Amino acid sequence: MLVLWPLFSFLCAVSASSHPKQRSYDTHNYYVLHYTGSGASLAEVLHALDVELVEQAGQLQDHWLVRKETLLVSRDTQDSVISTYNSFRTLADSTLPLSPRSQDVDLARRVISAVDYIEPQILRRRVKRAPPPPVQPSHTMSSAEVAVKFDIQDPMFRNQWHLVNDEFPEHMMNVTGVWDMGFKGKGVISSLVDDGLDYESDDLSQNFDADNSYDFNDHQALPTPKNFDDHHGTRCAGQIAAQKNDVCGVGIAYESKVAGVRILSGPISDVDEAAALNYGFQNVSIYSCSWGPPDNGMSMEGPNYLVKKAVLNGINNGRGGKGSIFVFASGNGAAHGDQCNFDGYTNSIYSVTVSSVDYKGLHPYYSEMCAANMIVAYSSGSGKHIVTTDKGKSSCTSTHGGTSAAAPNAVGVFALALEARPDLTWRDVQYLCVETAEMINPDDPDWDTTATGRKYSYKYGFGVLNAYKYVKAAQTWKLVKPQAWLETQTVQLSNGTFGPNKKFYGGEPIPADGIESKITITKEMLEENNFEALEHINIKVWINHTTRGDVEVEVVSPKGIKSMLGGARPADRDGSGYPGWIFMSVKHWGEDPVGDWTIKVKDQNKPGSNGTFLGWNMMLWGSTIDPAKAKKYQVPLVDDLLPPAPAPPRPVLGTASTTAVHPKPTENLPPDHGEAPGENTMPAFPTAPTSTPSLTATSSPSSTAISGTPDVGWFSDMSNLVTNQKWFFGALGAVSVFGIGMAAFFWRRKMASRNAQYTSLNDNEMGMAAMGGSVSGGPRTTRELYDAFGEVSDDDSDDETTALNQGNSRVTGGLGFHSGFLDDDPSTAAGMTPKYQDEPDENEPSQRLTVEPSIPEEGTSSPTGSGGSWEHASREGSA
Repeated sequence: MLVLWPLFSFLCAVSASSHPKQRSYDTHNYYVLHYTGSGASLAEVLHALDVELVEQAGQLQDHWLVRKETLLVSRDTQDSVISTYNSFRTLADSTLPLSPRSQDVDLARRVISAVDYIEPQILRRRVKRAPPPPVQPSHTMSSAEVAVKFDIQDPMFRNQWHLVNDEFPEHMMNVTGVWDMGFKGKGVISSLVDDGLDYESDDLSQNFDADNSYDFNDHQALPTPKNFDDHHGTRCAGQIAAQKNDVCGVGIAYESKVAGVRILSGPISDVDEAAALNYGFQNVSIYSCSWGPPDNGMSMEGPNYLVKKAVLNGINNGRGGKGSIFVFASGNGAAHGDQCNFDGYTNSIYSVTVSSVDYKGLHPYYSEMCAANMIVAYSSGSGKHIVTTDKGKSSCTSTHGGTSAAAPNAVGVFALALEARPDLTWRDVQYLCVETAEMINPDDPDWDTTATGRKYSYKYGFGVLNAYKYVKAAQTWKLVKPQAWLETQTVQLSNGTFGPNKKFYGGEPIPADGIESKITITKEMLEENNFEALEHINIKVWINHTTRGDVEVEVVSPKGIKSMLGGARPADRDGSGYPGWIFMSVKHWGEDPVGDWTIKVKDQNKPGSNGTFLGWNMMLWGSTIDPAKAKKYQVPLVDDLLPPAPAPPRPVLGTASTTAVHPKPTENLPPDHGEAPGENTMPAFPTAPTSTPSLTATSSPSSTAISGTPDVGWFSDMSNLVTNQKWFFGALGAVSVFGIGMAAFFWRRKMASRNAQYTSLNDNEMGMAAMGGSVSGGPRTTRELYDAFGEVSDDDSDDETTALNQGNSRVTGGLGFHSGFLDDDPSTAAGMTPKYQDEPDENEPSQRLTVEPSIPEEGTSSPTGSGGSWEHASREGSA
């Protein structure tokens, strides 16, 4: 007992610690383990695994962060902690008779009984996301009149069109009527999970909440923006809570508080990301998250187990049980063919996912579309940006935008509503979005009527957020019943399986006209699961395919309502398929779920690109029949196996942790995000003529055929080669001209090279073509080839990011990010060449992206999965 007393004292100390301890990933490997309380004591576990205790893992009870010193000579060998744990597991499962080793077996069994989860911590960098009846304003006053009425002396207030839009008064956040009711966000705290927050800014200093702020990148108490491009969090914070004074403009909830949680300025591990999303969760009401996986049309990523568990912990226990409110920007990758249902943060049922509309109410071409979009809020486009606070004591910006700016505009509205109704739960906040969002651009073909008579759009969700209407509804809102859920049996097609070895087996080949399968929901199933009213649906799929981006997935409800879950993505040439990927749709909100749900899977029917459909299941989320029988959902340890394991096996874990680097939030936000005109005439998922799909054993002949997305590849007409002779001979002629041009080019280069042998050049006259390599000493560039055909080479740019300004989505090492992280505002760093940014260069004409994204070869690997790292960084220099 005396031996355990020091450990008990230490546990009390680490549990009571106000801030996480400093990390040192370059000298130690870190792990998180779940201690069950049975079997071996925690002290025995630590001794057996040869690790030292650091602290509790954020707000996750019984989860402990431990570490082990890393020897340089062992960094490339097997992880000793994981190897020891796996050895204990093997020994615990043995049936050896009593022998001198029986003590070892007993210890192993007690350790395995005590620890059911252990995982190395991998550093990651999350990606910031920077740029009907009309909406009726609650007033008809101009911005000048509003400034007089509320005594607003901020010099840029009249440029804050998202607050008062003098030009298009039906298109704004419509907050002044709420201010007139006396609500300005007082008593509500929003946490900016971002790249820091300038708490010394004159616009934010009085509304900064230091107690609930922390820097998880450098493990310091205050979220100081240190990098030259660390201004994103400050800008978003200004949208929410910039105080009323004589600097810049005002926030939507200008009497609310903002905390800063810094995670986006360097690599971060899962345990720190999990802690960040729970940081101060009893005091903080809303977490504003304008980040996620790269918006490049190639990634399919989501939170890992610990992060999922932390989000659910916030939902179940945050705000005294009312639940943390997580607001995520939908993403800026629509120009690259990206969709928000390929992002496990934005397609979570726990997220309010927010897309953009511009000051004219039009859809900006960067704003991502999907069935998980709940609402839209105003942001950049059609010649306008968001005016807000910037990093610096009295600095402002007039070029903020993207869905990064749409999300904090929604956060500001929620802060106003929580002042009016502090007892709103996280689901009440979502219900109010569904009930009060207003239809915009009623003639847009993307609107569809749901089973309840509501309108829904993949571009606009249920509509645009109107602060006045939202807060008025919140004041009299009847709180919803607790959450219920129903998980169906998993359908396996042709014995399709996906095991712990991460390999696909079996499945039904996807024919040219697609494949269908059905799951039936009965009234008895609803009653057995205490399920009353439908809200979200999850569809989990196992699909093996050589080219993931060719796959299309949709589900049709018993009432005939279709949710397009995943459309074709031309840039996604990943060959790892869908290993239990979870899609989400809010389009069936309020619908009676009883009957047959039909999934339809199709690809583009391209030669050499094929796949198999192995299985699927559904998860229905809604409200309870009897609140007294409500249960709290728990995150499963393993959720990607097909068929699902009744008792999920403990994961076989990998080697020591490595670092991961993810791009800045505005990587794929086009430079003309504020200038390019919006649209309201294009459907989110254009369809080709339908045909009758092939049916599985569970399919119905009366089912509707799946529609394919037209092939938008570079050679989309190649399949018509034989039947279209004009196309063929035209192409042949083009190839001939190209060949002649190439021959002329190489002849000229050969002659120039021959002449160079006899020509004396001074240093200032030597050209790239005569050097045989690049300025940096690398191989010869392609500049000469581009010049031969009158094109501008990417090599003309001072750095790689210039290519992005010309419309190219370039990748580094096939991982979908740029080494410069595409900063928002290079002007903050003196002497630096402008890179990708929120603001276009005022000296250059704005151009809309027209170049197709760079597309890797079919079948190559790009990041995938629900928990893996999608970019890796060097361990050096990380702490």
